[in-house]
Amino acid sequence: MRTSLKPFNSFNLECSAKKLIEATSSEALQQAWREATQQSEPVMILGEGSNVLFLENFDGTVIVNRIAGIAVTESEDAWHLHVGAGENWHKLVEYTLSNGMPGLENLAMIPGCAGSSPIQNIGAYGVELKQVCEYVHCVELETGKTLRVDNAECRFGYRDSIFKHEYQNRYAITAVGLRLNKRWVPVLTYGDLTQLDAATATPQDVFQSVCHMRKTKLPDPRIQGNAGSFFKNPVIGQAQAAELLKAWPRMPHYPQADGGVKLAAGWLIDQCQLKGYQTGGAAVHRQQALVLINEDNATSDDVVNLARAVRKRVGEQFNIWLEPEVRFIGHAGEVNAVERIS
Repeated sequence: MRTSLKPFNSFNLECSAKKLIEATSSEALQQAWREATQQSEPVMILGEGSNVLFLENFDGTVIVNRIAGIAVTESEDAWHLHVGAGENWHKLVEYTLSNGMPGLENLAMIPGCAGSSPIQNIGAYGVELKQVCEYVHCVELETGKTLRVDNAECRFGYRDSIFKHEYQNRYAITAVGLRLNKRWVPVLTYGDLTQLDAATATPQDVFQSVCHMRKTKLPDPRIQGNAGSFFKNPVIGQAQAAELLKAWPRMPHYPQADGGVKLAAGWLIDQCQLKGYQTGGAAVHRQQALVLINEDNATSDDVVNLARAVRKRVGEQFNIWLEPEVRFIGHAGEVNAVERIS
């Protein structure tokens, strides 16, 4: 008897797994993983399914990480949070603000669980997880040994970390450690936040502004299936950016510390007149071109074909080839998303 994965992927696609287990402890998670591997079956660990695209039915066990708990300690200059991997991220942001611990407000309303946040090094409106992450607690699935991975060891990059590489199938994240400075400094560099006064803005002001922007620009996955930002914002060289700015002087661009220039993928897609563009039951969102939506009972093939068409159009117009931020999951595990849409 297969189990539907429709409630466990925010694209709301029809797909199934041979078996699904919700694990509320590290021990339960390890046990489920051992049972699956002993039967030589594929196994994957899922949070809230907010950043995945199931390409087909999964021929093994899906373990849903529901490890809960938030513990707070204080030092002289910071609050230190130990957060269970299964805690909902936005509820965590609300919890910190309601308890007078600002620092996560720019990351409000990002879908998913706390345990998924370091994998992608989630970020929004000028803040990334790596700026507040102190450590990540993991368990080695094969041995049951626990491991604390400090910030530097996480190898955080733009929507990237060691958990997408060497640690991907070897370790499971059980908790995330966050450090929130007691000396709060607002980050007001993006979107409507630039209209706030740094001298008077409160953490709640920032939180409300971020929530307003996300609610007005992004579809609610509970109403219209989507996985949030489908593509990564591309980072290109200064020379290429300078050439593009000659033709598109109003192009949003953000110089990076490493010398690269980050562009807004949504803007690039929008310039190709793709808002509302539809392939099968999948479409480009009409308010935010960076989001692909399940418009009308879309299949995974519809989403893949749409992503391929968007990538091709942007590549032909700007010579920039977008890469998916969303993880593509095949029948036996994750597959190369760029290859699938090339």
